[in-house]
Amino acid sequence: MCGIIGYKGKKHPKEILLSGLRNLEYRGYDSAGIALKKDKAIQIIKSVGKISNLEEKVNKENLLDTTMGIAHTRWATHGVPSEANAHPHKVGKITLVHNGIIENADELREKLLKENVTFNSQTDTEVACALINYYYDGDLRKAIEKTLKEIRGSYALCIMTDDNNNLYAVRKDSPLILGIGEEELFVASDIAAIINYTNKYILLEENEIVEIIDDKYTITKNGKKVKKEIQETDMSSEAKDKCGYEHYMLKEIMEEPVVLEKTFNPYIDDITKIKDLSEYEEIHIVACGSAMYAGIIGKTLLEEKANVKCFVECASEYRYKKVIYDRKTLVILISQSGETADTIAAMRKAKENGIETLGIINVKTSTIAREVDSCIFIEAGPEIAVATTKAYILQVAILSLLSYRAALSKKIIKEIDIKKELKKLPRLLVEVLDRRDIYKEIANKIFKHDNMFFIGRKVDYSICLEGSLKLKEISYIHSEAYQAGELKHGTISLINDGTPVIAIVTDPDIKEKTNSNIEEVKSRGAFTIVITNEETTVGDYQILTPKVSEYFQPILVVPTLQLIAYEVAKLRGCDIDKPKNLAKSVTVE
Repeated sequence: MCGIIGYKGKKHPKEILLSGLRNLEYRGYDSAGIALKKDKAIQIIKSVGKISNLEEKVNKENLLDTTMGIAHTRWATHGVPSEANAHPHKVGKITLVHNGIIENADELREKLLKENVTFNSQTDTEVACALINYYYDGDLRKAIEKTLKEIRGSYALCIMTDDNNNLYAVRKDSPLILGIGEEELFVASDIAAIINYTNKYILLEENEIVEIIDDKYTITKNGKKVKKEIQETDMSSEAKDKCGYEHYMLKEIMEEPVVLEKTFNPYIDDITKIKDLSEYEEIHIVACGSAMYAGIIGKTLLEEKANVKCFVECASEYRYKKVIYDRKTLVILISQSGETADTIAAMRKAKENGIETLGIINVKTSTIAREVDSCIFIEAGPEIAVATTKAYILQVAILSLLSYRAALSKKIIKEIDIKKELKKLPRLLVEVLDRRDIYKEIANKIFKHDNMFFIGRKVDYSICLEGSLKLKEISYIHSEAYQAGELKHGTISLINDGTPVIAIVTDPDIKEKTNSNIEEVKSRGAFTIVITNEETTVGDYQILTPKVSEYFQPILVVPTLQLIAYEVAKLRGCDIDKPKNLAKSVTVE
């Protein structure tokens, strides 16, 4: 959620910190702040809103002549977005920034109030800061260790003290890395924050404390030194650029054919390289948001095409519910970042019960990627826009391959020319993306409405879920996805003259049924848009998508919905890359 960066080196930290925050803004943009330190002086500058607001304030200040500082961009959890609640926080001699949630903050606040500690914010972060200060007696590392024994929840902390020019950091259930530069060191939520300055980093594990003194670092856990491997990322700084596109979201949608080809490449010549799910009694797909909707497409394909029993669970519920595991259960965790807090908790629950886990992940160094029993990586590259597009397509693509592989193993289908199929999909996807004039035309007809519906059956309904979510996320239009046959059970009463209804009709087995449902809403005044893979006269507007194997059809339908949502949001003047109240990586519960 929140983004953290810290710097200690030989340069003035201003531009380094601001650059890091710009690259982390997808993690939250309710407020931002920096703290600069020189000797015993601490200079803190905060602002509400986006990083640009902070930059404006920073540029007006006379900054300390220093080479050390920390910074933060916030997605609010405790306390409204305000300067008082913005990070960094300072209590006594301690200044820090925080990503995560301190779950027992109220309890600790009461304890500290009895010790005459005063608070200036509503945040759980200030409580952590106050507790470290309470235990601080000149040895910051020991104060941190004592604090960690008392706080519950998730945290990534970067900490300074008035008494010296050392920098400290620690994490639990929130990602944090140590960046290794030339005579300079960084602490950051992820590599994107520091990619302009170094590609070398160390992944910090649970409750490892980093102590940076001058240009040296020490990592300890439970008071003992820990040796860590320095890694190198292949991410380039250019990957963070828009490359001429107006928005990151549009850039990422248009990248889908390239990343799809890259993701398919390991399996084109040998489909057996992908995991065979046919040997399991049941599959649990666990995820959040768009990843969960990708999972629902996977469930539909696995059950319909491969006779594999499959359940899809929202990770935030799965982690707490009673789950009865079969001895041959496989839990599939889907997460773009690999750091989604609820999905991590669900993974650990499965592993504690001795259940095999499989990740479908984009970030290879993430927590889920490191802890699952096996992992299938998608090749999306950096995804900057908060609303996922290309990563979602690739999640669906992997689930499509898994379904096909299971059906093949069970001899339910005869082998199709999978090599030919996989090779043509990126080219067909280009054709779908090249129809922006059509999507703009549709957007012009619907963008003034405040309510919309998406309808479909079976896998088409599964696709509708993501289409509806994407529209909600970036255009703020209230939208719902319904099984086409269910709309008439009450909700059809909300259909008025002109209400937009997008219907997806690609499944030949239930085509006629869905067409009847389209006529039902049309007869009540709906403006109907039909996305189909066969010529049709149903609906007020038709979009014909290329027809491919049923295993892979969703890959060619979803981008149409993504681009319609994009064009609608653009017409409504929305901040497409940074929708209100959202963050890219949900690392808190």
